[in-house]
Amino acid sequence: MSDQSELGGHMLIGLISDTHGLLRPEARAALRGSDLIIHAGDIGAPDVIAELRAMAPTFSVRGNNDTQAWAASVPERQIVDAAGRKILVLHQIGDLFREPAPAGCAAVVFGHTHKPLVETRNDVLYVNPGSAGPRRFTLPVAIARIFVEGARVDAELVILARFDGDA
Repeated sequence: MSDQSELGGHMLIGLISDTHGLLRPEARAALRGSDLIIHAGDIGAPDVIAELRAMAPTFSVRGNNDTQAWAASVPERQIVDAAGRKILVLHQIGDLFREPAPAGCAAVVFGHTHKPLVETRNDVLYVNPGSAGPRRFTLPVAIARIFVEGARVDAELVILARFDGDA
């Protein structure tokens, strides 16, 4: 694994959200090779995190549906240090209106909407990996990846399944 303490390192971060207890084989395969994994909430079951931790160090936040006793110890937000770059992780992006992202964050990772998104605003990368769990409406099943290379932070969406009208 890359040295996370110094700026200038490189790292591949797998992003997943809204699994709602379902860790699909396609999602597992797409996350393989990640230096670390971030789950942006609505985990659904503790074994999802256990499976992700078997692949790479995993950071997670509690989503609005993570109300069972096991989820009480999962933070609502956290800052992950990735090769010297700070990534704020929370479930609902609307929570930033109440408590903004700390200065110096290179990226914000969130979930909740199930809509995949990669967008840069004011030099901060915002990434919603979408939902990798049960299909919802006509939204795709997806994960995302963040690439940290020195001071540069980029992201890509990985669509695992698109709506075909039958699901």
